Amino acid sequence: MDSSLFHITRPSTLKENAPLLIMFHGFGSDENDLFSFASELPEELFIISVRAPYAMQPYGNAWYAINFDADMNKWSDDEQAKQSRDLIAKFIDEACATYPVDKNNVTLLGFSQGTILSYAVALTYPEKVNNVVALSGYINPDILPEDVETKDYSHLHFYCSHGSVDQVIPVDWARKAPTFLKALNIDHKYSEFPVGHGVAPQNFYEFRTWLEKKI
Repeated sequence: MDSSLFHITRPSTLKENAPLLIMFHGFGSDENDLFSFASELPEELFIISVRAPYAMQPYGNAWYAINFDADMNKWSDDEQAKQSRDLIAKFIDEACATYPVDKNNVTLLGFSQGTILSYAVALTYPEKVNNVVALSGYINPDILPEDVETKDYSHLHFYCSHGSVDQVIPVDWARKAPTFLKALNIDHKYSEFPVGHGVAPQNFYEFRTWLEKKI
């Protein structure tokens, strides 16, 4: 692969046409974060965990910059986010060409900023994705294409979850996702758990069960 995105893999028990799961970590983390889930996920999955392209100091990585103004209002670098969105789309193609996976059975799993990107990739390039596990994130309309209403999303499935006391991304932001997805006639499930910015054990078991049925 000639991709600039560093990644680690867990091979599938299948020698060919394995369902592919690609993981995208949150702001300030790295590829090892979500990869801890790998040993608990279905053996037939070929799992790739990707490191975001922008290195942070003193450690960690980001898919795009998050900045604060003098009043501590937070804003995202949407142009950088779009660049990462398109980089991920290219990475999916490269992964499908490089590894013994089924390009028609691709799942994206994101956390926080990785979820925001997973939404954007699936809604911009629906032909590359089948399922999305969207943990503790939200849909940013500013990094979606303008023709979102005319695309064919009939094959997409989303599992969305959020902590009801999330102190990083307000739960109200996540609650907009079901309405957004329903308007596009996209199959989805939305759940909340009584935690902060993280994945509760019951959250993990629920999305794993959902994923087992989809792959």
